Amino acid sequence: MRAFREAVEAHDLDAAVALLAEDVVFTSPVVFKPYTGKAVTGAILRAVAEVFEDFRYVREIDDAAGRDHALVFTARVGDRRIEGCDFIHVDDDGRIDELTVMVRPLSGAQALAAAMGARFERIASEARAQENPA
Repeated sequence: MRAFREAVEAHDLDAAVALLAEDVVFTSPVVFKPYTGKAVTGAILRAVAEVFEDFRYVREIDDAAGRDHALVFTARVGDRRIEGCDFIHVDDDGRIDELTVMVRPLSGAQALAAAMGARFERIASEARAQENPA
């Protein structure tokens, strides 16, 4: 999905989050249970943007119907190099309704899990604030 890729590459997380459906399902590479909702997925994307260093997309794969996309990336978490893929599905309105991330190698996934785990409380707090604005 070109718009999502361009937003992420430009570090414009607000634009990336705007592309999400309200009921988007985010499947993490390091957590078993998927997260549901735009607020929590947006908070996760913002935290990942802090964790990943030297992030860049290296390949984009789209299906003929335009509903399924794969964005292959490389990044670094601390001293660990990561290769990964964002699998994106869009709904009838063109919003991202499924976002699944996979990463390798295991040592990179472990570094990512530790870095994101350290931010979990802030992610949860940000998501709650988005869901229940004052």
